[in-house]
Amino acid sequence: MNNIPAPRVRKAVIPAAGLGTRFLPATKATPKEMLPVVDKPAIQYVVEEAVSAGLSDVLMVTGRNKRPLEDHFDRNYELEEALTRKGDADRLARVQESSELATMHYVRQGDPRGLGHAVLCAAPHVGDEPFAVLLGDDLIDPRDPLLARMLEVLGDGRGSVVALMEVEPSQIHMYGCAAVEPTDEADVVRITGLVEKPATEEAPSNLAIIGRYVLDPAVFGVLRETEPGRGGEIQLTDALQAMALDEELGGPVFGVVFKGRRYDTGDRGDYLRAIVRLACEREDLGPDFRAWLKGFVAEAEAEAETASAAAGTAGI
Repeated sequence: MNNIPAPRVRKAVIPAAGLGTRFLPATKATPKEMLPVVDKPAIQYVVEEAVSAGLSDVLMVTGRNKRPLEDHFDRNYELEEALTRKGDADRLARVQESSELATMHYVRQGDPRGLGHAVLCAAPHVGDEPFAVLLGDDLIDPRDPLLARMLEVLGDGRGSVVALMEVEPSQIHMYGCAAVEPTDEADVVRITGLVEKPATEEAPSNLAIIGRYVLDPAVFGVLRETEPGRGGEIQLTDALQAMALDEELGGPVFGVVFKGRRYDTGDRGDYLRAIVRLACEREDLGPDFRAWLKGFVAEAEAEAETASAAAGTAGI
């Protein structure tokens, strides 16, 4: 029975129930996932990534005040009719694109009890199949297909795959952290332990978990038995730690070490940097925007030098 290949991964789960407190007051009435990154909401980039990896069945785990997420991936007949009357085929296509991307499903996470609990809310929809989890704060550049590589690593085998990225040791306390051992593949490691947001001196490595997972369905049973951990929440990291230590629970757990382009939209500063990077790379916006940005930076540096010189003179 253990030789029966696991079914192909078909479903993606996107937890989207967070309150977005770091972006208040913008997120008081607008879900953080709907904040625009250039001219698309962040959540659309995530759904597009899942679809490009072959996962067209998408479950979004939402909460209160998240109705705009459902509306965005639904048809808007009034807007489409208005654009049709104007003959604006380009904008019409962009509006319709989001409603045609994937087969979307939604479930509410009634209590904000952590990422592990959000994943557990997906159990009735996922069933006994491996599945992917994509967090909306991490945008992965489509030129660096991380999720596709993770699905390749899982193949027809059992177990789970976690995305890892090297970070500065001083930043590891912001992430889940993995203890690992090498495999025959340069970008793949075997995870031997996980810890959620460790102190710098207690971190087993500088390999941080970033927001992509391909999970064995056995994770649901482990999560049901997982006690609240850091922050009083049910941590997915704790469940994966148990699976990594005891393969009979649904292991092994592997990590793909990602060295590509990642845009963190969960932090205000990184959110702004993501917008600038993506705008600069757009064919329709990039040339003019880069020219303006170059002039803006030069002007700002000149003003800073003038202010510094004036302050030095005043101090004499």
